[in-house]
Amino acid sequence: MEQDSKQGMNLMMPILFALVLGGGIFIGTKLNVPFIQERSIFSAGSSHFNKFSDVLTYIQQEYVDTIDREKLVDASIEKMLQTLDPHSAYIPAEDLRQANEPLEGNFEGIGIEFHLQEDTIMVVSAISGGPSESVGIRAGDRIVMVEDTLVAGVNITNADVMQKLRGQGGTKVKIKIYRRGVPKLIPFTITRGKIPIYSLDASFMINDSTGYFKISRFAATTYDEFMQASIEMKAKGMKQMIIDLRGNPGGYLDAATKLADEFLPEKQTIVYTQGKSRPRTNYDATSTGEFENSKVVILVDEGSASASEILAGALQDWDRATIVGRRSFGKGLVQEQTILPDGSALRLTIARYYTPTGRSIQKPYKDGYDQYNNELNARFDHNELLSADSIQFPDSLKFTTPGGKIVYGGGGIMPDVFVPIDTSGRNNLFLIEAINNGAISQFAYDYVDIHRNDLKAYKDYKDFDSRFILNENIWNDFVKKASAGNIKHSAAEIAEAAPYLKNQLKAFIARQTFKNGGFYPILLKVDKTYLKAVEEISSNQKVNASTK
Repeated sequence: MEQDSKQGMNLMMPILFALVLGGGIFIGTKLNVPFIQERSIFSAGSSHFNKFSDVLTYIQQEYVDTIDREKLVDASIEKMLQTLDPHSAYIPAEDLRQANEPLEGNFEGIGIEFHLQEDTIMVVSAISGGPSESVGIRAGDRIVMVEDTLVAGVNITNADVMQKLRGQGGTKVKIKIYRRGVPKLIPFTITRGKIPIYSLDASFMINDSTGYFKISRFAATTYDEFMQASIEMKAKGMKQMIIDLRGNPGGYLDAATKLADEFLPEKQTIVYTQGKSRPRTNYDATSTGEFENSKVVILVDEGSASASEILAGALQDWDRATIVGRRSFGKGLVQEQTILPDGSALRLTIARYYTPTGRSIQKPYKDGYDQYNNELNARFDHNELLSADSIQFPDSLKFTTPGGKIVYGGGGIMPDVFVPIDTSGRNNLFLIEAINNGAISQFAYDYVDIHRNDLKAYKDYKDFDSRFILNENIWNDFVKKASAGNIKHSAAEIAEAAPYLKNQLKAFIARQTFKNGGFYPILLKVDKTYLKAVEEISSNQKVNASTK
């Protein structure tokens, strides 16, 4: 028996060896060996053990190549915050000022709006009251030299231009410009200063009683800009208004709450926030309200987020406004910014926003960062942008306003009046090409540059709108320039795109001549959501009065 056992063991040894070897290979592939077993540099049992810091030190000391420790720390923090939610973020010191400028309402520079035309910096306009205007820079000027360095014909980028022309207030920059009709370059020395960034893109009277306001973001200056414009509009007879928040990504909370306060009676809740470590905080309307009895329509779409949703949600919940458009983005997480010693910043989510009825604005993000960012594509795939009936919410997300209207939570603000996205021309290759290659704005820049003196004949945008004809010569010139490469477009395809593109061209020419004040009144003439809002506010249907 013993002999048999030994023989059996001898027969099994190769098999056992093979299994051990095979198992080792399998485990090795999972652990990505080979590796060198070495002493541990970590003191796992020590009270001073810090996993993140110790691993980082180990990498810096022992990694095969030299590493940039600061870059590795930044990347690690950024990735760590991404695992929490889609809106917690890390901002490196060099990016912080640029990230804050649009919300602060100003930046420091020379004060021009520019466009890169044929690899040259063309001044679209000198900002009113800014340093460039004060020294005589004009629309149409080309910046050729900056501090004796050639900047024309050298493949300069937008980022390069801003780096060269922006700078601390009080510092000087020397430039040389080419101006049509002047044989030599003209030198200027410009002292940089604070340049306002406006968040109210446009405000104008639609008719004798209705005003229109386009708010691009909620910045530190938004409330003051809006109130100043409303004073001017009320003097013209404004009694009701359309507030366009489409594409508005949000901004400062108090900018939205201060504006909402103007439409709501005292003590009505505008929004409240609540988080694990932050008790419920209510933001309530005060006793002052300039527009408590004004009829209001608010436009939203899938690009309206955060502070935009706070304003729209508050006025919808109190039956103070009709919301027109498509479901808003669904950003209802509150970030608190903390400045770190090296000048970088953390924006950490510390609470959620809730509308007055208790709706959470935030859409789900449990499926990860990438899927969250692609959610808008999913809306299109599910036909949500085309049909309100495709949007289904469970009963648990239904809320009722004081006026008895059903509103929905679960992500974004659902409009009271749904307007599908305009898909006309989506299969028109000429239209798509003209938009994608920037042909519309480029043609407008070129046209205004050539006909600048002729356009001075129009006293304002209304005069321009009534008298300027985009004739066949202009249209044919555009068609020729807009057709890129060897793509041939049929006459039928071009004719189908013509009404939309002609309106766009006229609007962009008006923008170069009269800025946004001339752009939006023309652009909106074919905007279906805007036209529906005008129809709503002009109807005899009254928005329910708010309740105390």
